Amino acid sequence: MKNSFFNFNRFMALIIKELIQLKRDPISLRIAIAMPIGMMLLFGYAVNTEVDNIPTAVFDQSKTMQSRAYIEKFSVSQYFKIQNYVASERELSDLIDLGKVKAGIIIPSDYATKLKNNQQPQVQLIIDGTDPTTAQTAVSSGMMLSQAYNANIQNANLKKMGMKSFEMAGVSVNTKVWYNPNLEAKNFTIPGILAVILQNITIMLTAFALVREKERGTIEQLIVTPVKPVELIFAKIIPFIAIGYAAFLLSLAICVFWFKISIVGSLFLLLSLGFLFVICSLSIGMLISTVAQNQMQAMMGIIVFLLPSIILSGFVFPREAMPKIVFYIGYLAPTTYFIKIVRAIILKGVGVTYIYQDMISLFVFTGVLLLLATVRVRKSLD
Repeated sequence: MKNSFFNFNRFMALIIKELIQLKRDPISLRIAIAMPIGMMLLFGYAVNTEVDNIPTAVFDQSKTMQSRAYIEKFSVSQYFKIQNYVASERELSDLIDLGKVKAGIIIPSDYATKLKNNQQPQVQLIIDGTDPTTAQTAVSSGMMLSQAYNANIQNANLKKMGMKSFEMAGVSVNTKVWYNPNLEAKNFTIPGILAVILQNITIMLTAFALVREKERGTIEQLIVTPVKPVELIFAKIIPFIAIGYAAFLLSLAICVFWFKISIVGSLFLLLSLGFLFVICSLSIGMLISTVAQNQMQAMMGIIVFLLPSIILSGFVFPREAMPKIVFYIGYLAPTTYFIKIVRAIILKGVGVTYIYQDMISLFVFTGVLLLLATVRVRKSLD
């Protein structure tokens, strides 16, 4: 059995060696625990695509009951926060230039008169376009509030004429929002954050595994032993599987108990695929470690992989809006598949039938990455 492909006794000896080294490196353990807590809280609150309470200034030239009713529509909504009433367009312009307000409402002096004469007054909604997300929300929300106010006025005028609003022909729209009825951004971003944080932690755990052996000179000692590449790879990964999976469970607990995001689908399926993704990400770090010759190169390898995978995975930016070539490049990142899996299970509650393609992709990536890492190690040990 001396020249066998895999020797269990050698394998266990390597695992014991790795556990001893891990015990001598308490900083890695502390980082693995502190990072998911810090990053989940940081990203959970910082990465928010919802925009509300937009600072707004009002230039009301009409100063009538009708104009105040129109302003009231904006102030009671969750989208606009009326902070200033100004006396001129110049003052409104200065507030926007200073960044004190992001939107301005200009009501003309003939506002009430035109309404009484069944005419349409021209109200201006000024938007600071330096922040496109805020600007887009302000424009769409302002139009929606204005349309609702116009509908109320038209109904009131119809009643004065002795007509009922349902006597007017029109289109009835019944809107339903599935999976996230309140359109809360956290329900979209935090499951994605869960995948990204897990990837970051696990890759960094193993990216320096073999590099440290190279820098300490202990890789030469391993070369002269009968240790096989597959034994070395799995011995390096197994201790970190426990740490990585513990980080996953901790992040998931924060997702559920702190941010109050319910897991609609199967918890067992989510935990199983989370375990698979931990192994997949650790394999990426191990592959980086086999290529890098020192810790600086390993760090560069981590950055080169992590940044594109975060951007192209659909974590924040919708992949459907990307150019086709960029869209397909995103399939080279395992995070792309796991983010889809996590969101599908947590938000939609779907089962294997709907995510089996992503599951197969994760299995394939894990197998290929482990094989590549083993081949790379073989070149050093043989």
